[in-house]
Amino acid sequence: MSKQKNQTVGVVGLGYVGLPLAVRAKERGYNVLGFERTQEKADIINSGKSPIEDEYLEENLPKNPIEATTDATRIKECDIVLICVPTPVDEFHNPDIGPVRGATESISQNLKLGALVVLESTVNPGVSEEVVRPVFEADGHEVGKNVFIAHCPERINPGDPKWNVTNIPRVVGAFTKEGLKKAVTFYESIIDGKIKPMKHIREAEACKVVENSFRDINIAFVNELAKSFDALKIDVKDVIDGAATKPFAFMPHYPGRGIGGHCIPVDPYYLIERAKRAGFDHKFLRTSRSINNSMPSYTVELLQDKLNEVKMPLNGTTIGVLGIAYKPNIDDDRESPYYEIVKELRKHKAEIISYDPHIMRRSDVDSLEELLEKSEAIIFVTNHKEFDKLNGEMLKKNDIKVIIDGVNSLDKEDIENSGVIYKGIGR
Repeated sequence: MSKQKNQTVGVVGLGYVGLPLAVRAKERGYNVLGFERTQEKADIINSGKSPIEDEYLEENLPKNPIEATTDATRIKECDIVLICVPTPVDEFHNPDIGPVRGATESISQNLKLGALVVLESTVNPGVSEEVVRPVFEADGHEVGKNVFIAHCPERINPGDPKWNVTNIPRVVGAFTKEGLKKAVTFYESIIDGKIKPMKHIREAEACKVVENSFRDINIAFVNELAKSFDALKIDVKDVIDGAATKPFAFMPHYPGRGIGGHCIPVDPYYLIERAKRAGFDHKFLRTSRSINNSMPSYTVELLQDKLNEVKMPLNGTTIGVLGIAYKPNIDDDRESPYYEIVKELRKHKAEIISYDPHIMRRSDVDSLEELLEKSEAIIFVTNHKEFDKLNGEMLKKNDIKVIIDGVNSLDKEDIENSGVIYKGIGR
């Protein structure tokens, strides 16, 4: 452990990826500096508190405090620098590589000679060669001599009780053999899972977009099945559960109100756009993205159809939206389908009340009970554990006419037996 104690790891970007990595590196004996844009967030971290709802951070940050700073010149103190900044898309789904470029420029201008720089941000194949390396070379740095550049695409699953920053296997690519060795050695020192070296840095970049495109395609398939089975009067969840009894060559995915998070709804666009520049059209990926992007509006269409059955319009009706986060039991609302659902409801001039116990800053009421009391119909967006108590009796008591189960997790039979109209996605 003595070698780690003599080395300083810098983490640029202390979000859902960077902060757990920083804490893990500190836990494993490294000196750690975290670089953040806002002093407010740096102050929270320096107080030993996590600005993110995360079980690992809440347990380990107080025991392994890191120093967070907004002073980029302190990158000069770092032997290893990890780039963990966002890679978003704009409203037209065009990739925005600006945060990666900006972080790279800050590092290059404040580089400790001989440092290892690892890009963790998810990017399309080619970014390390076309964006990151040229920044260092423009500042006079020689890759493989006074800077070593690698790519280890982040893998993190917020809210997962089993897989976290400590144990998820990783892949690593670099420009030189020495750089690859340095990167593999570092990740093996902080992660208990297997570290797989890739032959080329471009291969490492491709791994992450392939992983998330795979998920996107399979979810698009079952989302399309849900629409088809709605027309055919077949319960898609029952069918998928039945198909999943096959012990080989089938992997169950389930439909829903749309895909959220910073990975699956974003990463395919990085591959689509980069391949387009190379002259290839990813028709399959574009179709999958189109299907999955249609699900929030489809969810609102289902609500409108069911309200029509009780002769109620969307216009002027008070709709309770349960859940803002993109997945259960976390406070992460990045790319959450909630926002598109709300946008669609506003188009129809519905009155909207939102509640998420994990994101109170965006909630309109203080409790599930208050939302039910004030609503006439419900769209169930996120199945937080706090909503487990929701049942037909509660809905009936509050005179809820319709509930749309956007994640197919409620007890359909119980709700229908109470006299409330239930509609899931494909069931």
